[in-house]
Amino acid sequence: MTQLHVVTGAGPVGWTVAEQLAEQGHSVRMLTRSGSGPEHPMIERRSVDIESDDLHPHLDGATAVYHCTHVAYTNSAWRAKLEAMEQRVLDAAAGTVVVFPESLYAYGRIDGPIREDSPRKATFRKLGVRTQLLDARDRHATPTVSVAASDFYGPRVMTSHMGERVIANILAGKPIRVIAAADLPHSFTYVPDLAAAMITAAASPSMWNTVLHAPTAPAVSQRAMIEMYSAAAGLPTPKVGVIAPWLMRALSVVPGPTRELGDTLYQFRYPYVLDSTRSEAILGLEPTSLAEGTAATMDWWTAAHRAVATGN
Repeated sequence: MTQLHVVTGAGPVGWTVAEQLAEQGHSVRMLTRSGSGPEHPMIERRSVDIESDDLHPHLDGATAVYHCTHVAYTNSAWRAKLEAMEQRVLDAAAGTVVVFPESLYAYGRIDGPIREDSPRKATFRKLGVRTQLLDARDRHATPTVSVAASDFYGPRVMTSHMGERVIANILAGKPIRVIAAADLPHSFTYVPDLAAAMITAAASPSMWNTVLHAPTAPAVSQRAMIEMYSAAAGLPTPKVGVIAPWLMRALSVVPGPTRELGDTLYQFRYPYVLDSTRSEAILGLEPTSLAEGTAATMDWWTAAHRAVATGN
């Protein structure tokens, strides 16, 4: 039976959720300010401002809502906008389950693997915003599911630690500098695995009003990810250097992107391992292997570069 699913936002998560739902035969309504999104006969794209438009007619009749809209990566923007946006969506959903892609920020720094029952009590800057958002979802009458992921990688992922900054340099044969440490274990979540977990959780009322972890492959180092990307592209691994923590801390006093990255410097100075074992069992899903995921990512990037070069 065809169901209507509403997706807000056409970033890598929203785009992938919409594509997976459409491929499963569901009707999808995408809400973005620009009216963008995948071109697919099962996907209706609407130009909607989540912050100001009446959302009720756009969410009417939905089986589930996937709220993937975000804002600029700054503490001020998050505090000013995110909770208000989420509350508007939750109010308009009026009992229809709302599924959120979530980060690990609310956990703060944890010694050892991050599990679903680890405390989520961070208060510092953007970390504290994520804690507040999770608390607000818990208080709302509308059912929610929050699916937490580590740093993204995969097709369409641009602004991440394993996104454009790394891949463009691999393709260009240029050196790469990673944050803090090149050889500590760090978890990376494949966006299609996150999307699949969100869709599965939305369809299972027993999973509502919980925090789950997206299926995530065993942690590897930043250097190992770069090596896998390079192998997938059939290219030599570029020289890998490190941006020292002291330099990141020094730059963090200056307003701008580096200051924002300073909030999560601990994720790269120490092992950062997401344990998704329990959620995998609940969801009945397994993570894509890093070898397969990096290969698919490089295939997307090379195809995208080819399309730009040919003007298609």
